Amino acid sequence: MNMNRRKGLMALSLAAVMTAAFVSGCGSNAAKDGGGSGSKKIVVGLDDNFPPMGFKDENNEIVGFDIDLAKEATKRLGREVEFKAIDWSSKEAELKSGRVDVLWNGLDITDKRKENMLFSNPYMDNRQIIFVKKGTTGITDEKSLAGKTVGTQSAGTAEEYMDKSDFFKKNVKEVKKYPDYVSAFMDLENGRIDAVVGDEITGRYYMSKHPDKIEAVDTAVGEVSTFGIGFAKDNQALRDEVQKVLDEMKADGTMAKISEKWFGKDIVLK
Repeated sequence: MNMNRRKGLMALSLAAVMTAAFVSGCGSNAAKDGGGSGSKKIVVGLDDNFPPMGFKDENNEIVGFDIDLAKEATKRLGREVEFKAIDWSSKEAELKSGRVDVLWNGLDITDKRKENMLFSNPYMDNRQIIFVKKGTTGITDEKSLAGKTVGTQSAGTAEEYMDKSDFFKKNVKEVKKYPDYVSAFMDLENGRIDAVVGDEITGRYYMSKHPDKIEAVDTAVGEVSTFGIGFAKDNQALRDEVQKVLDEMKADGTMAKISEKWFGKDIVLK
């Protein structure tokens, strides 16, 4: 075989290899992307100790109202779903980095959070109220917390409110911040703090499991807020996809049924 012919065959072989690799690579990406956004997995970021919205049950399975909503929504979208427990105080960073696609776990819609993420339409009201140890007297409203040690969840709506409140800065003895409300309620039961200010829905669920230990002071602290689903600022497409199926679930009664399962009644916003 002459040298020119040999070089020509080698060039053709190299071209064939490169073409095969290119095609293989394209096929690999297509399989990974599932042929488009419609089949991509959605990673849901959550605090997995936030009952009844999202938490681990006795079998270590993540369950809850928002979990059931997310499962049904992703099923209708034809997408897989993965629930990923995150440090709730770093939720904005998890979303912005792309480590999670959505925040779906009793997330209050606030002006501050709107600066860093997109939101679905609100789907549930949420108040911040006071919880005390059963039999406690003298704590009847926000002002009666003067001189008291108050607990709340770090990076939550109640913390945001108390951090900017002159009353809590100047008159409350101490605001103790916990990684989750369950830890705060345990300290309340044991007398380490005088009260907990936090989400009514989560607190009342905890009360239902500990009826002889905790009671609620039925008055709002701060403004009434609403729950929504958080999306990255640059992910309008996913936000709109999820909102569309949520609207369908509301219209056909699915959201009402899930609410009745977890709260005993339909408390979803109409």
